[in-house]
Amino acid sequence: MTQRLPNARLREAVTDIASRAAKARTGARVGHADVAAVRDMVAMFAVMDERHGGQHHRSALVQYLMSDVAALCRGRFSSEDDHRHMLSAAAVGVHQAGWRAYDGGEQGLAQRYYLQSFALARESGITGHDAFVMRTMSQQGMKLHRPEHCLALAASAVDKVHGRVETQTEALFAVTHAHALAKAGHRPEAVREVERARTALSSAKGDDVPFWALSWGPPAATVHSRTAKVFETLGDRRRAAAMYGAAATSRPPGTYARIVALELVAQAEMQAAEGSVEQACATWGRAIDHMDGVQSGRTRKAVGNMRRDHPASAPAGCDAPPNSTNAPATSSATDADPTPRAGDRK
Repeated sequence: MTQRLPNARLREAVTDIASRAAKARTGARVGHADVAAVRDMVAMFAVMDERHGGQHHRSALVQYLMSDVAALCRGRFSSEDDHRHMLSAAAVGVHQAGWRAYDGGEQGLAQRYYLQSFALARESGITGHDAFVMRTMSQQGMKLHRPEHCLALAASAVDKVHGRVETQTEALFAVTHAHALAKAGHRPEAVREVERARTALSSAKGDDVPFWALSWGPPAATVHSRTAKVFETLGDRRRAAAMYGAAATSRPPGTYARIVALELVAQAEMQAAEGSVEQACATWGRAIDHMDGVQSGRTRKAVGNMRRDHPASAPAGCDAPPNSTNAPATSSATDADPTPRAGDRK
C-alpha cells in the first residue's frame, strides 16, 4: 500500500475493475481474482490519500464504491469464502471514505461511513475486522474529546481479538485501549497496556498482517504513533516527543506524507513545550517539507495551531505550503452514500 503508482497502472486497474463489475451485473460468478482486484484498487486510493491528502480523488473513491464495488458485492460468488472476503474488502473501502471525511473535518459523515464499514465487516465474518472498525470509532471519539464511549469501544475491540489475530495486529488494539485508558484517567492501566502493545510488537514472528489492519501503514509505526498520544495524554512530553519521532521514521521513505507531517508537528509541539525551541524549529521544518501538495484539513489546522501556540518554534516564513489546503469536498463525496450495504446481494 506504500509504493508509487504510475498513472498507467491506475488506468489499467480502473479498466480492469470496471470490466469485472460489468460481468458481475450480467450474472458472471465473482471469485478470488475479483476480491484481489478490489483490494488492489482500494490500496491505490490509500496511497493517493496518504501522499496527497484525503481530498485528493475523494469523489472518485466514492463513485468506485457506489458502482463497481456495490455491483461485485451483489454478484453470485464462486464460494462463500470469496463472498466474505469481498464484503471485507468493501468494508476497507468504506472505512477509507470515512477516514477521508474525517481528514476534511466532516465528523458526522465520517461516523456514518464507519458504521457502514462496521456492518459490512461484521457480515463478512472475517475475524477481527469489525473490531478494527470499533477501534477506529474509539479513536475518533478521543480526537473529538467525546470520551463517553471510547473506553468501552476500545475494550470491546481488544476482547474480540485477544488470541484470535497475529501479534502485530493485536498490538494495534492494545495501544488504542491504552490511549482510551489514559483519556479516562486510568494511568497505571494505560502504562501496562502500552507495555503489552510493545511486547506484542517485539514478539511478532513475521506473520502477514491482514489487509484490513493496514489502513495506517506498518503496524510498528502505528503503535509508536499511538503510544506517543498515550504519553502526551499522561503529561510525559519527553517520551511523547521520542515516540512521535520514532513513528515518523518507522515509515518507508517517501510514503505516508500526511501522517509523517502530522507526527512531526506533534513532536515539535512536545519539544517546544519542553523548552527545546531549537530542536522544535528543526522538527517543524521537516514537517513543512512533508506537507507540500497534501490536501488535508488536518495538516492546515496543525500548522495554524503550531504557529498560534508556539510561535517561537515556527521559523519566519514557515507557513503551510500553498497546496496544503483544506479543499472543500465535492458534492458526490459528501452527499452520496457509497456503501455496498450488508445483505444487499442477489
